[in-house]
Amino acid sequence: MNPSEPLFWIMIASIVIAICFIVMAIALIAIANIVRKVVGTVNRLEDKVNPLITKVDLIGAQGKEIAVQFNEVSGHLSTATKYLSESVGLVKEEVVELKALVGQTAIVAKDKVELVSRTIDRTNHQVITTTDFIQTKVVEPAREIAAVMAGIRKGLEVLFAPAPKNQIDRVYNDDEMFIG
Repeated sequence: MNPSEPLFWIMIASIVIAICFIVMAIALIAIANIVRKVVGTVNRLEDKVNPLITKVDLIGAQGKEIAVQFNEVSGHLSTATKYLSESVGLVKEEVVELKALVGQTAIVAKDKVELVSRTIDRTNHQVITTTDFIQTKVVEPAREIAAVMAGIRKGLEVLFAPAPKNQIDRVYNDDEMFIG
């Protein structure tokens, strides 16, 4: 290919655009993997915290039953139950905060994926628009100019061609006419 031809530059631009698409696809896959890992981690954390909350709730309920049955020791036992209930409340608050954080992380990740998707769509549209523009404004006029120049060159060759040689006036024998 010749660097002075427009097709050469169109090919170079197409290669650069293809490389950009590959880089964007790799970035999108990396983001998707990160989001998948975050979601997996959050799900595992939630699976581990839910049994803990259930156990803590059961312990709190058992503490209250023991306090009712052993009313004589209720002073000490009520204090222990009070602390246990406060701990359960704190754990529940922490779990609520963790769930909120997980929800916000998922929303932010989803927004980022949507942003990347919109960016890829916009870039694709710009590439198509640029390709159409180059096709109509550069390639087609260049093709037309090349055709006109070829016609002018042929016309000048015919115009400035040397005069044809004189007609052959003698008769040749069959041996002289043999090509072989």
